[in-house]
Amino acid sequence: MKRPLWAPWRIDYIRGEKENECFLCRMLSETTDRENLILFRGATCSVVMNRFPYTSGHLMVCPNRHIAEFADLTEEEDLEMSKLTRMAIAALRSTLQPEGFNIGTNLGSAAGAGLKDHLHRHIVPRWVGDTNFMAVTGDTHVVPEALVSTYDLLLEQFKG
Repeated sequence: MKRPLWAPWRIDYIRGEKENECFLCRMLSETTDRENLILFRGATCSVVMNRFPYTSGHLMVCPNRHIAEFADLTEEEDLEMSKLTRMAIAALRSTLQPEGFNIGTNLGSAAGAGLKDHLHRHIVPRWVGDTNFMAVTGDTHVVPEALVSTYDLLLEQFKG
């Protein structure tokens, strides 16, 4: 039986006002990393926390430039995206001790991309039972800590 991962708080994102500009480009152009939940800036790619997470620690790895397709990545960007994905997984394992991960990319609106024009990879930590009684029957998701608290924990891992 399929068990859905409920994330009802994401309705704020779905129903909210859409930015005219790319939110990743806007965030990356600013210097307020904590406010924008940017954990790491690499030469060509960055690691950011998802402001509307499916689970605690939901991260995204994205190229610093605005591109929509894997085919448009330079070799350097492709390598750094992989390197930062590994770094993000290690940071999450060290701080949040997830029991698994969902890692993927939604290319295009038909695939579920909320931001279809700026390529990004989702890294979603998972725990046994993270789709539990509260999520299924109460339409509620229990996030054990505030986004900025998770940000502070993870930031230490990216500084090393």
